[in-house]
Amino acid sequence: MVSARTVEEGEHILPGSINSVVKKIRDAGGDATAIRCDLAHPDDREALIRSTEAAYGPVDILVNNAAITYFIPVEQFPAKRMDLMFAVQVDAPFHLSQLVIPGMREKGSGWILNISSHAALHPALTSGGRGGTVYGMCKAALERFTTGLASEVHEANIGVNVISPGLVATPGVLHHHLINENNKDNVTPVEHMAEACLRLVYGDPSMLSGRITYAADILKEFSLEPAVLD
Repeated sequence: MVSARTVEEGEHILPGSINSVVKKIRDAGGDATAIRCDLAHPDDREALIRSTEAAYGPVDILVNNAAITYFIPVEQFPAKRMDLMFAVQVDAPFHLSQLVIPGMREKGSGWILNISSHAALHPALTSGGRGGTVYGMCKAALERFTTGLASEVHEANIGVNVISPGLVATPGVLHHHLINENNKDNVTPVEHMAEACLRLVYGDPSMLSGRITYAADILKEFSLEPAVLD
């Protein structure tokens, strides 16, 4: 099940849509369904899981990847935008996990993967920052949620991990001008992130859970060669 707010190309200032992703999956021989969902709204989250279970049965893998970010200094940060960021990046992963865990327990297995960011790391005092404090707060909360949940569902054979991609050259990252001359050599290729995420959602959950990790570390640990993405 592929879910986001943008259903068709052209509905957003940035390229990409859930229908485009579904088409690529189907063209490659896979099966996928698109459903629009605004993760800031609890009703949408519940509808997403109901629709998923109706189409495919209990959820095997939940990937929490949605984010919304405003780069504004703390002194000027509007409460409304802070609430929205926490709703999408903290409340939504928490709520969706609550909704899928019962089915995973019944099946005797499952995986939850949360997508974090290097913004969760504590900045240097002299870094100056660029208004990313609230974003870092959200991702730090997501990482602590991951390890806590992993310990709670470990006995149920449910693996819960979090991966931090660093800078990935997505349209959103480019839109915010986050890649520059100083960090361009540290950009994580999309293929590396995809391969690492895949490795964190299969196998034996008792041996691979509670991780706060990075794409490069997973590729090295499991000797993975990223597949070429079309």
